[in-house]
Amino acid sequence: MRRRLQVSIEHATTALAIVIAMIAAAGAAGAQPSAAASAASQSSATSDAARGLATLEAFLDGVRSLTADFTQELYGADQRLLETETGTLSLARPNRFRWSYVRPTELVVVADGTTLWMYDVELSQVTVAPLDETVGSSPAMLLSGDRSVRDGFDVVQTYTLDGLDWVKLAPKADASDFTSVLIGFDGNAPQRLELVDGLNQVTRIVFANVVVNPSLDDGIFRFQPPAGVDVIGGEG
Repeated sequence: MRRRLQVSIEHATTALAIVIAMIAAAGAAGAQPSAAASAASQSSATSDAARGLATLEAFLDGVRSLTADFTQELYGADQRLLETETGTLSLARPNRFRWSYVRPTELVVVADGTTLWMYDVELSQVTVAPLDETVGSSPAMLLSGDRSVRDGFDVVQTYTLDGLDWVKLAPKADASDFTSVLIGFDGNAPQRLELVDGLNQVTRIVFANVVVNPSLDDGIFRFQPPAGVDVIGGEG
């Protein structure tokens, strides 16, 4: 299995998981202003933090499903653009999601609650694995709704910028594949997501046409490997 397939699934599941991971942040405190800040600055920071957390709670309390288009960009530590991908996503709790990358190459990532399929169209290869074993040590397990897993994240900052309410999360575990994530909301809909990994690479995802709580057919989250493709793992 080539590296691009592994990198893409890591980015996809991490990005989607972080949206759900914000459940853990809903009850957490926002970043506090420094002691040297003026009273006016403290008031503004407190207001931004309260607004950010309120937005977070409003989204998380009500989200059951979501669909969107996305553009995903990967930047190196030197801020050089390395890769741009586009596609669509659908998710439904618990543990069901579908990320479809369509450009520049096709990659489909589907989870039905127990099994994860990764279909690389160019390679004609499908990788099948139990969802928990595949992403058990990654933020993607936050999709399961396991509160103990979600407790592994801290809210380190909330603020308002460029018309969006931003929430910054950091994993408590040193072994995590990423160091921080920013989520930008417009109302109750996520619009931007930025992940920073241990190599200081940044994955920036811009969502468009976001629909919260659409009615989704269960078939979206089932996958049947096409005839003739190589199937690795599972029962195909």
